[in-house]
Amino acid sequence: MTTRPSPPRNALPACGVVGATLLALIALGHDGRRIAQLAVLAAPMVLWLAWPLRSTQMRRLRTLLVWLWAMGFALDGTVRAYLLDTYQAAPDSAMVLGAAANTNAREGTEYLWMHWRSAAVWCAVLAVAGTLVGMFARRGAMAPSARPARWAVALLALLLLAACAAYASKPWRRLHPAIFWTQWANSVHTLRSAWADQQTQRDRLMAQARSIAPVISQAGPSTVVLVITDSINRDNMALYGYGRPTTPRLLAHRAQTGGQMAVLKNAWSVDASTLPALRNMFRFGLPDSDNPPHVLALARAAGYKVWWISNHDDLAIEQQHARLADVVDMVNRTPGRASASLDGEILDCVQEALQDASTDRKLIVVHLMGAHPHYSLRFPENANPFDDDVDAVENGLVKDGRSAWVRRFRQEYDAALLYHDFVVSELLQQTRTAGKPGDYRAWMYLSDHGQEVGHVSDRAGHSPSTASGYRIPAVVWRNRQPLPTAEAQQQPFRADWTGWALMDLLHIQWSGQRPERNVLGGAYRWQAPQIPVAVESFSR
Repeated sequence: MTTRPSPPRNALPACGVVGATLLALIALGHDGRRIAQLAVLAAPMVLWLAWPLRSTQMRRLRTLLVWLWAMGFALDGTVRAYLLDTYQAAPDSAMVLGAAANTNAREGTEYLWMHWRSAAVWCAVLAVAGTLVGMFARRGAMAPSARPARWAVALLALLLLAACAAYASKPWRRLHPAIFWTQWANSVHTLRSAWADQQTQRDRLMAQARSIAPVISQAGPSTVVLVITDSINRDNMALYGYGRPTTPRLLAHRAQTGGQMAVLKNAWSVDASTLPALRNMFRFGLPDSDNPPHVLALARAAGYKVWWISNHDDLAIEQQHARLADVVDMVNRTPGRASASLDGEILDCVQEALQDASTDRKLIVVHLMGAHPHYSLRFPENANPFDDDVDAVENGLVKDGRSAWVRRFRQEYDAALLYHDFVVSELLQQTRTAGKPGDYRAWMYLSDHGQEVGHVSDRAGHSPSTASGYRIPAVVWRNRQPLPTAEAQQQPFRADWTGWALMDLLHIQWSGQRPERNVLGGAYRWQAPQIPVAVESFSR
């Protein structure tokens, strides 16, 4: 009886270890049947290790090619796993594509510097995988002393046939890392190109606004200031009951102004990143299919002169929104998270706009950095009164098991809010004292989205996966006409409906008004938004 020889020694362990390593990383970044699809796509080069080669040079070449092939799949799985863990997002989601298209190399480096701990963990995972693959890829089959068993040949043939079928299928083939990430880069480039060619879109929006023919219902001078900030979570504002004195000036304004100032207690963003949040604010929270007008275009068509004064250097925001204004003043021209331009730099520019004598109807949009990471750059040097202060907030974070670095970020974040309180309060004071005593003036303040700084998880930064990423402040002041009652101010408010309230503050009437979405009106009716996190109640 003849016994068939076994496959060459070390060939099967090599295939097994390399395949198992790849499968583990694929499973981290994918789910469901996609794990099987990626495994089949990765199979051919792994199976090559079982094919005997006589030449030493060919074996070395095989080792290199298998390692490069495997690391392509490993890197794909690792990046996807990081995005899922941090943002609950896929790389081809609108949020990730928008962020990538709106990020330069410098800002990318600064992002990694802030999140180096998470990056280090995933890089370590990738390094371990690379080491394992490198060690075992060298142990592929050499020239056999006898013909391999038929079952081994049949198994290899079956697996290769499945791989061929996978590559013949476009839905499967496009999941391959080389194809997927090439298409991903093309998508980012296309998005950037679309942003760079926005003049046609702006002309269309202005023409649309003129055809709507909005009218101003109140005679006389009118000045409205809209303050949009970045990454402010209302849970960290003393104005909303926070334990640290982060907003003493806004509290003083509320005491001074009485019924002229409304603090919307339960304000929410419906987006956890800036670009979609601003799009919703200025396009009335309507989908593109409804062809919504732009708030700034409507204001200009009605007769307002519009300013956009910004401490952001952001190409997408400038092209999509700012350039619709009559006057654009981009104070900060240093892009990236490491920009140290403080929001106070815009105060003189706003004062100049308020004193402009060329018109008696003004809409001034102010876009602040707020508490956008890095938090330590959002307040002046040596202006952190919460640094190493063991108070009730610090003790609460310790009790909740927050790490030392998250507690340090919370101190810096609260210091940023204290400086932010100074800037926002100055803007309110400038608005209150602008023009003649009898002139109509209004001011609205809100954040584009929130921020997670140890509130419900041990991390700091943008957070589409927790409610903290959506909890924002919203405050309205005007010197005439009643604001919502104290009871009405407890109603939830959603930031994508900001445009409807702003039209009220501007006294603009037009055919598309929806009174039930105007939080300042008596017909307001709350409707809960769909956000990708579970919220027990929007009323707290």
